[in-house]
Amino acid sequence: MSISTEGITKTYNSQKALNNVSFEIPKGQIVGFLGPNGAGKSTMMKILTGYINTYEGDAKINNIDIRKYPLDIQHNIGYLPEHNPLYTDMYVREFLNFNANIYNCSKNSVEDVIDLTNLSPEAHKKINQLSKGYRQRVGLAAALVHDPEILILDEPTTGLDPNQLVEIRSLIKSIGKDKTTLLSTHIMQEVEAICDRVIIINKGEVVADEMLDDLTKNQQQIIHVELDYSVELEAFNRLSKVKKAEEIGLYTYELHFDTDKDMRSYVFDFAHDIGLKIKTLNRKNQSLEELFKSLTSK
Repeated sequence: MSISTEGITKTYNSQKALNNVSFEIPKGQIVGFLGPNGAGKSTMMKILTGYINTYEGDAKINNIDIRKYPLDIQHNIGYLPEHNPLYTDMYVREFLNFNANIYNCSKNSVEDVIDLTNLSPEAHKKINQLSKGYRQRVGLAAALVHDPEILILDEPTTGLDPNQLVEIRSLIKSIGKDKTTLLSTHIMQEVEAICDRVIIINKGEVVADEMLDDLTKNQQQIIHVELDYSVELEAFNRLSKVKKAEEIGLYTYELHFDTDKDMRSYVFDFAHDIGLKIKTLNRKNQSLEELFKSLTSK
């Protein structure tokens, strides 16, 4: 198991930042670590990197206790913090050689990560001459220069334009094929594009931990129906498994069902029974963003 946490609890004064958090991440999995601001994501990442070493519970990297052997686990981890710390007056290749020397890596490793992150056209420039997208690439290259087994990425695409977003997401997806990756982000589309699994944390506790495909499969069913006349919202309570009904436009309603079964035929029969005609009838699944909101607003 690449990453393992059991009963992690971290308290600042009387405030619990993490409360009995447990999860395991096997080798080669890309996991989206989600939660609102103040949920405890950054605290957990600092524990996993060895930056915070006072907490209750156990945290291990490749079965190595992080508190007992912090230097050993740091050789196995590549970390890109949210505010990508770079020496901007250094040249790209110079900066990466500096990082490689810290890990006692060969110069070949620098050229390898320059190729991997497509930095070759910019490697001769100073970092302060680079765009935000290329600076993120430099941060990723620095996290990868010692060829770690595990990547921990905190908000790696913050502030990027749409083209840069696509490039960095594609890069992370490609790198993640060979490495265990824990990715913190607020961007749900990023999770859907990159991740195999989602862990959602709220107020210091894990509120969801599922493979992305299973999470999508179990999402609440939503049906949009447009009728030829208005209906009292209470009338929709006649429908089986309906959880909520909202009017979202003129004679148009959004119905939430707590079932995987396709309920469109039941909505059709409902409209027929009360003497109304259906103009449009569409089914969609609850988005990851909607699921996130429902889990973190409780």
